[in-house]
Amino acid sequence: MPFIDSKITMSVSKEKRDVIKAELGKAVSILGKPESFLMVGFEDNYNLYMGGEELEKGAYVEVSLFGNASSEAYNKMTAEICRIYEKELSIPGRAIYVTYHGVKDWGWDGRNF
Repeated sequence: MPFIDSKITMSVSKEKRDVIKAELGKAVSILGKPESFLMVGFEDNYNLYMGGEELEKGAYVEVSLFGNASSEAYNKMTAEICRIYEKELSIPGRAIYVTYHGVKDWGWDGRNF
């Protein structure tokens, strides 16, 4: 039950959101999770500052998942997220922060896993 939420500094078209969503759907297997349970969210035109400076192109990507994955898997996922956002939105990896949150209790469809 992963959720990947992105805060992005620029406008992102529906077409680009769909492409990124599909790419994240493939990438989530790195964490041992199926795309069939993946939820993806986008918040564009978000104000982000790094080192005291406003980013023209930047992203904060938060990955929440039921349970945890290994540090190696998180490292591979970060590389893949950065690759996707750089390819699709021209955001350099140095302007992308990725965080991971393992969740012990996760509810869906009227019950908890």
